[in-house]
Amino acid sequence: MTGPLRGVRVVMMGGLGPAPFCGMLLGDLGADVVRVDSLAGVDGGLPIDYTVRRGERSLAADLKDPRGADLVRRLAAGADAFVDVYRPGVAERLGIGPDALRGQNPRLVYARMTGYGQDGPLAGHAGHDINYLAVTGALHGIGPAEAPVPPLNLVADYGGGAMLLAVGLLSAILEARESGTGQVLDVAMVDGVATLLAPYFGMLRAGTWRDRRQDNLLDGGAHFYGVYTTADGGHMAVGAMEPKFYAELCARLGVDVPQDDDQPETWAAHRAVLAARFAERTRDEWQRLLDSPGCCATPVFSLIEAMRHPHLVARQTFVDVDGITQPAPAPRFSRTPAAAPSSPSLPGDHTRELLREMGFDADAIAGLTDAGVVAQSRKG
Repeated sequence: MTGPLRGVRVVMMGGLGPAPFCGMLLGDLGADVVRVDSLAGVDGGLPIDYTVRRGERSLAADLKDPRGADLVRRLAAGADAFVDVYRPGVAERLGIGPDALRGQNPRLVYARMTGYGQDGPLAGHAGHDINYLAVTGALHGIGPAEAPVPPLNLVADYGGGAMLLAVGLLSAILEARESGTGQVLDVAMVDGVATLLAPYFGMLRAGTWRDRRQDNLLDGGAHFYGVYTTADGGHMAVGAMEPKFYAELCARLGVDVPQDDDQPETWAAHRAVLAARFAERTRDEWQRLLDSPGCCATPVFSLIEAMRHPHLVARQTFVDVDGITQPAPAPRFSRTPAAAPSSPSLPGDHTRELLREMGFDADAIAGLTDAGVVAQSRKG
């Protein structure tokens, strides 16, 4: 493996959402990420988040069998970090809670990745991205004035969850290498989303943010920051917040509309003028007319179009892995660059390989397999 995280090992329980995405981020940068999946997923259909399982290895085991739980303890004994994705209390019942794992590896960083956290009235509740956005106030601010609109499943799962998990793991691993002692992390998506909202809570207190949708500087309320429909049904995104950029935008549009950035009562009327102008030409026509370093206006591309955009092609923002176009590892390091991403792992793809690394011989591996404690995918 290459990359700045070479030599770091993270063991995580299998699941959907933030944990495998965090595993991809760390694996892209050189960490050895081992995922423990359930037997039910072996040789089944492709998981919905197939691509984010690249750069990981998978061992499939039955954790309800004490021998399966013992395999997790063995993996964690030599790891820098472990990620629990269960609801509070489940890991302890399986024998892989913090006390069990850190008792044999005091340097272990044990991260608990949940939606609502380890305590509080909702700690035991199930949820998904949309629920965590709802309770933190984020969903209330997204969409037109009439009703909130769920964004892509990114903000809580990946922004507030996976990114916070990655920062927490790396911070605690660094500290453990100094102190010699690990710790337990309570990583909750609701906390992560609240953190992402920090600027908005500040603006709310300062009186520069109104607690209504499409009535603010950054939520589509301002005519100089929003999306406009073009003659062909396409869309242009405008982010001309600074006066000099807004002036250039208006000049290229051929309109004379005041910015009035401090007069929100005028924004709706100004937006109507800009909307009428954008409706006169196609998206591609506006792309050519507004292609300027100082316009802050860009076409809204689909996923397929984005893959082919000249800027993203030039930066090699996307790579092909097994014929699937997907984002390249990021960020980019000058001295310890990440390797090309490896194929995503499906449940059980590396079971025998990982058991051999733990010291099991062929007969022991066969015994565990025959007993239904572990399973190896057909791929392996």
